[in-house]
Amino acid sequence: MPTLHAAAPVVHDHRTRPQLGAVIRRVALSLLVACVAPAVLFYVGFRLTSVWVAMFVALGWSYGAIAWRAVTGRRTSGLLILTASVMTGRTLIAVLTDSTYLYFLQPIISDGLIAAMFLLSLASASPMVARLAGDFYPMDRELSLRPALRRLFGGLTLMWGALGLGKAVFMLWLLRSQSLDTFVLVKSISLPTLNILAVAATIGAAVVVARRENLLGPSSLGVVAVT
Repeated sequence: MPTLHAAAPVVHDHRTRPQLGAVIRRVALSLLVACVAPAVLFYVGFRLTSVWVAMFVALGWSYGAIAWRAVTGRRTSGLLILTASVMTGRTLIAVLTDSTYLYFLQPIISDGLIAAMFLLSLASASPMVARLAGDFYPMDRELSLRPALRRLFGGLTLMWGALGLGKAVFMLWLLRSQSLDTFVLVKSISLPTLNILAVAATIGAAVVVARRENLLGPSSLGVVAVT
């Protein structure tokens, strides 16, 4: 006697679950546009021309990236907006005071203030990393309230806050004790290295949690058949 098969309705998972590679590419692209490219352009401009030209080249890149994303209808990342805002303030103060020293001192102060913001946000319902997570992964309120993700966001916020304070202290010492050429060279090498290591640690921790929460993989659950 033949076995009867009843097909159950198709079950769709409407929440997008990107592949790990897609998430990493999104993170890498965001960091490249917002942080790496302006830093490289600044250093090249500094070595080839002057610190003043380097300032405006790096700032021009950031505003160009924002404008391009607006014209093409793409979402502008919070990281890019934050970077452009900080660079605008630095450049404006440097021009008004005619002081390159203040240009380099400002990011040190900014790093300290941003680190403090990260650490203070731990006392709120939404740590800073949780507010930026949407730049790298499609988030909704239900997802952000999962206990595992809340612990992840809190831990990463603490890590980035502590790292920011450490960088600020080190850069302040370097600026006050070394020549401008040495400062720019060490800054151009050490900060990207530290940031890359921190990003790698962030991605590693996020992947572990995402795997446990089933947040990486196909975009749908497919068809469920019941015999």
